[in-house]
Amino acid sequence: MRQILPVLLVLGFTSLAQAAVWKWVDANGDVHFVDSRNPIYTWVDERGDVYYSDTPEHEDAVPAEFVWVSPGSLRDVQSIEDRPEDEAGSSRVDAGETPEQRAERERAEAYYCRRATEIHESYVNAPRLYRIGDDGERVYLDEEEAAQTLEETRARRDELCRPVS
Repeated sequence: MRQILPVLLVLGFTSLAQAAVWKWVDANGDVHFVDSRNPIYTWVDERGDVYYSDTPEHEDAVPAEFVWVSPGSLRDVQSIEDRPEDEAGSSRVDAGETPEQRAERERAEAYYCRRATEIHESYVNAPRLYRIGDDGERVYLDEEEAAQTLEETRARRDELCRPVS
């Protein structure tokens, strides 16, 4: 039994790690979504073409920085594409972006707004807020810490869901 528990814990953490979506931005500023944190290196060649690889094949290659997006799968992120245009978000047009790039940006903006809203609402509706301590146990936040956390998530939601003029 003692040997089974560590194996189950490792398998559980492995499956949790795989059940997440991460975003990264290539050297050209394009956003990509992945469900793995395997290293990715990106660079732009002298012609302006963008490359990325799992090894630093070029002297200008820089490691991609991963930003956690959500639990779930890439399919969850891609399902945003199926939403009607009026739900996609802003009417902002960035100079030089193609209609496809605009649609991709709007889908990403809508997704981040929705996730920030879900997180904030889950915090508002939680009986008590907590963090996980170094020992893996819950450490409940006092009223001041909880209020600060709620304010931070509200500000993040407002930032990501801001109306665009």
